[in-house]
Amino acid sequence: MSDETRLGTRAVHGGEQYVDGVKGHWGHALTVPIAQTSTYVFEDTQAVDDFVAGRSNRLDYGRYGNPTQHVAEQKLADLEGAESAILFSSGMAAVTTTLLAMMRSGQHGVIMDDCYRKTAQFCKMVLKKFDIETTFVRAGDYEQLESAIQENTRLVVSESPTNPHLNVVDLDATVALAKKHRLKVVIDSTFATPLNQRPLEFGVDLVIHSATKYLGGHNDLMAGVVLGDAPLVSAIRDYRGILGGVLDPHCAYLLIRGLKTFPLRMARQNESALRMAQYLENHPKIRQVYYPGLQSHPHHEIARAQMTGYGGVVSFDLATDLDGTMRFLDGLRVPCIGASLGGVESIISHPSTISYYELDREDRIAIGILDELVRYSVGVEDVEDLIADLDHALGAI
Repeated sequence: MSDETRLGTRAVHGGEQYVDGVKGHWGHALTVPIAQTSTYVFEDTQAVDDFVAGRSNRLDYGRYGNPTQHVAEQKLADLEGAESAILFSSGMAAVTTTLLAMMRSGQHGVIMDDCYRKTAQFCKMVLKKFDIETTFVRAGDYEQLESAIQENTRLVVSESPTNPHLNVVDLDATVALAKKHRLKVVIDSTFATPLNQRPLEFGVDLVIHSATKYLGGHNDLMAGVVLGDAPLVSAIRDYRGILGGVLDPHCAYLLIRGLKTFPLRMARQNESALRMAQYLENHPKIRQVYYPGLQSHPHHEIARAQMTGYGGVVSFDLATDLDGTMRFLDGLRVPCIGASLGGVESIISHPSTISYYELDREDRIAIGILDELVRYSVGVEDVEDLIADLDHALGAI
């Protein structure tokens, strides 16, 4: 779509005017159909020769692409302002394939420490087997970031905002350091979404989203996406074809459907989460609130400068112990207790028992995962109901 077209219109129509380079809706259908196939046939042996020689633009096998998937990729690239996008079967598949594609044996990457736990595990357990070393630095400490860079460093990776403390990385500062040392920057922007933050405009090389979350938005699919310049994305696509983390066409269809309402949902979640954070910050039974939209957040000014909204997740420490936290969680009536986020239903998570249960308590506390830490993913319910529900549950501690 044209550069002047706003994001809400792009979400509905973007990526659907051309199907594999041909103008028009696929099969004249207004809704993108599901190409439920694993194999694509050739008309004759000449068609095989043309494909192998690169003279025809077509597909041969489902691991390398699918028409429904291609429309979803085009729509996501349009929303993010990227040249190209590649979809995966999960956000984690997007992360792992990207890291394997971007680094080789003997090289080094720098990772911000307040990241998704499975990303950290992959770096420490899997990349190490390939003789790829990673150094973890504090999110927002740019002196420590620069001091961690080695001669063999190739990559800087961070979430922004981070999970679960919602630290916001200064993209200008990070990109400046990376350019100084000729490094690539990868930002997981799942919590921000393309509505609230556009890392590519700051010079970031690749953006990753767990499309399972806000982009899909209905807790009914799993997907991940990597976006950036076409040559970089193409190199990662080659690795996806080998590693096999492909998205199936039905999930691609669900993702396209979810993307059409994504800006509406996200705007509501931005507004509701800010109101919830303000309510919690003034409640006597809350010790600390982590939300970049609050002036008390250490990265509020950075968030104001590079984000247009602050997202739908609010994390907070209750002024109680583990037993009190459990009573609070059980006292809530609206949100479900679960591990995910970003959908239309509110979901509340207790990181120390849901995401970090394998760590000893001392190790959890050392990285800020306290017994009383709660992460609340705000859905699209009426915010007055959500706050009244919080008020009721807080009365139980």
